[in-house]
Amino acid sequence: MSNTALITGTALITGASAGIGAEFARYHASLAGDLIITARRADALNALKAELETAHGISVTTIACDLGAPDGAEQIYQATKDTRIDILINNAGFGGHGLFIERPLLEDLGMIDLNVKALVSLCHKIGNDMAANGGGKILNVSSTAAYMPGPLQATYFATKAFVSSFSYALAEELSDKGVTVTALEPGYVETEFADRADLNGTALTKSGQTPDTVAKIGYDAMLKGKINVINEPFLAFQLNWLMPFLPHKLKNKFIRKMQEKA
Repeated sequence: MSNTALITGTALITGASAGIGAEFARYHASLAGDLIITARRADALNALKAELETAHGISVTTIACDLGAPDGAEQIYQATKDTRIDILINNAGFGGHGLFIERPLLEDLGMIDLNVKALVSLCHKIGNDMAANGGGKILNVSSTAAYMPGPLQATYFATKAFVSSFSYALAEELSDKGVTVTALEPGYVETEFADRADLNGTALTKSGQTPDTVAKIGYDAMLKGKINVINEPFLAFQLNWLMPFLPHKLKNKFIRKMQEKA
């Protein structure tokens, strides 16, 4: 086994059937690390497994599972608890466009279940094992949405604010146990997200980064033990040094405009 493989070890990646999740898997495999990949679509997982095992000679385990279901996180943990997981990448999540009171409530509650509850559950279960093993790395995929309110995506933005805040706190709590926690906070990324969230036709989706670029930035930041990373330097400047000083009403109107359909 190579020195790189010893560093990367085995990674569990959620939402790995496409987009950033699949690119995390490809990048990890290129570093000679074994994988456990999970998502709802078994066919997509199996295709990725075949691709990566052939290309890199590593081992890929697939778990087809609805992580947002009440027992989703427990299903994944029970299927993986006998394997030492060195890296946990909580990538699964979805958004949804529209006025909150006009959206189906069950869809927004499902968003909270997947974006928040499942992530918290896996961090608790696998984070405990990492601490007991003396080390590990957790990467939680958040968003620049964490930095502002999100009119027309109110619940999604709020879930990402939770993910970032939770990740920062967990990074401190686990710092003396050899476990690092990183929040990846990208801007818009060209994935299936816009289709799932019904965001096509908004200014928000006019330009974005490719998922492979974003995955590499997040993964490398995780390896370095950074608490958070925003994939675009100018965007990071705007969010950290301009956005905090804008009045809330102005921020609300600006974000709403970005998410209104032409």
